[in-house]
Amino acid sequence: MGQKVRPTGYRIGIVEDWRSRWYASKKEFGSLLIEDFKIRQFVKQKYVYAGIPKIEIERTRDQVVVHLYTARPGIVIGSKGKKVDELKGELEDLTGRRMELKIVEVNHPHRSAVLVAEEIAQQLSKRGSFRRTIKRTLDQVMEAGVYGVKVQVSGRLGGAEMSRTEKAIRGSIPLSTLQRHVDYGFAIARTAQGSIGVKVWIDLGDYSKEETGDGVDAKAGQAPQKPKKTYKR
Repeated sequence: MGQKVRPTGYRIGIVEDWRSRWYASKKEFGSLLIEDFKIRQFVKQKYVYAGIPKIEIERTRDQVVVHLYTARPGIVIGSKGKKVDELKGELEDLTGRRMELKIVEVNHPHRSAVLVAEEIAQQLSKRGSFRRTIKRTLDQVMEAGVYGVKVQVSGRLGGAEMSRTEKAIRGSIPLSTLQRHVDYGFAIARTAQGSIGVKVWIDLGDYSKEETGDGVDAKAGQAPQKPKKTYKR
């Protein structure tokens, strides 16, 4: 009744899959959890402009498999896969384990809440008008064929003395309906006046009606989607 719950966390284990898929004893669990955090933090900091909405980690007995979702695979792969090999070596040095990287291309960046939030944060960091930025973003996301989108920004908006919260909604955002795929993203815009938090919710439709691939809903009026490209290293 008014309590806010992260939509992805609310659905994990029911209709959403876990971002880290492995099992460990009580003794090892804490160190492996921190290792997962370090891997994600390292990759996100190294490829700030690669458009990485999520990183999935699987562990087997002798190696770690990292599924790296990116809207710009060329930045991560580099010429003839040189950057992938470089990243693989750096992660092996960081963790001391054998790594395998799988690069998965995100075909629709405007259907990913994390990428949309990061794009808004970049515009706010460049001193863009928050109202104009939000309006343009809502138009772009709705044109991508989604059912609804909500954007909320909080902080010293426009350099105001007092912080406040502004939000805008288009379409439907059924947060409590577990069979609806509601994607959530959060980003922080660093400005001269302070930090501004950006939250984005996107309704992608029913899980049962989504096409295989990048989560495009047939009802949303999208053309059949090309299969995801995966680059293994």
